[in-house]
Amino acid sequence: MTAETGRNTSGPRFGVWANVYGTWASAHHPEDPVDASWERNREQILLAERLGYDSTLIAQHLVNPHSADWDQLETWTATAALAATTTSIELIAAIKPLLFHPVVLAKQAATIEEISRGRLSLNVVNAWFRPEIEQAGIVFPEHDSRYAYGAEWLQVVRRLLSGEVVDHHGRYFDVDGYQLHPTGRFRTRPQLYVGGESDPAKDLVADQGDVWFINGQPLDNVRRLIADVARRPRVGAPVRYGLAAFVIARPDEAAAEAELRRHWALKELDEPYAERVIAGADQQAVMFATFAKYPAIGTNGGTAAGLVGSYDQVAERIVEFHRAGIETFMLQFQPFEAEMERFAAEVIPRVRSLLTTDGAEAVGVAGALGA
Repeated sequence: MTAETGRNTSGPRFGVWANVYGTWASAHHPEDPVDASWERNREQILLAERLGYDSTLIAQHLVNPHSADWDQLETWTATAALAATTTSIELIAAIKPLLFHPVVLAKQAATIEEISRGRLSLNVVNAWFRPEIEQAGIVFPEHDSRYAYGAEWLQVVRRLLSGEVVDHHGRYFDVDGYQLHPTGRFRTRPQLYVGGESDPAKDLVADQGDVWFINGQPLDNVRRLIADVARRPRVGAPVRYGLAAFVIARPDEAAAEAELRRHWALKELDEPYAERVIAGADQQAVMFATFAKYPAIGTNGGTAAGLVGSYDQVAERIVEFHRAGIETFMLQFQPFEAEMERFAAEVIPRVRSLLTTDGAEAVGVAGALGA
């Protein structure tokens, strides 16, 4: 347990995606209507906290990429509200550097860190949906330039959140003698998650990140990606790793496969929404090549991670990923709340039992919240 959060820090960590888009799978699921309301998200994350989930990821878009008519909850105001509403769950707020000046975002983050008493993390993503940037009159640089911008942006934010007096004169930002208060009241700074699978993304997490979020995909791919980042130059503690996945777990494999077929049938009804996402996506983003190779239910790789099967099979696959180096599993479900409860009741205890029975050395996170 940590003194800061009171949460278990042994073994794999499990998180859930907040429903800020309204759904993470089909818009046509009869038991899971599209609902991105604050009320739904509040109750979802409070339930996750009661069930013992360690983290939630609050993704960032200003407009919903699936439909111009769908609601979209804003990340940083929602995270501030969750910080005041929850008591122990880690709040991982996504941020696109193009949308916020680093001094402004650092101050917002420092305030949420204060409200949450040391439970905020940042997930730095460098944007892929062109319309929400360009239609606001903001220049959408090409892929590698976005990462160069993001790397300099993160240098400023990281130093400000660490309480430093920041003098920074770079290609994109000039900051002269800036310091924020309060910082460091609960730990040195919030931890930093980085997303993306291109070489610039890997360089960014090796240079400045604490945790690398990998999109859902087969285990052998994940092993290669981890090895690639682990061999890059690094100062300080090793990078830790998280994985996105969509879970379909049932008492037996046949029932899980039947549910998966149902999801594929529902997904066919969502084709107009998928077309809008593809039309607005930056095709230089490496993740879209991965998604094309491994079609899946859910976003960010979803079921391509293979967490579909009986309760025992899903637990065994999680243990395999954990042994390969995955610490945090950031999960999606549909219908979200009911399946989140099922996973907590049926799969998490099996994972803990497998690790205990086999005498596996769990990847602890005792230092994670104090990074």
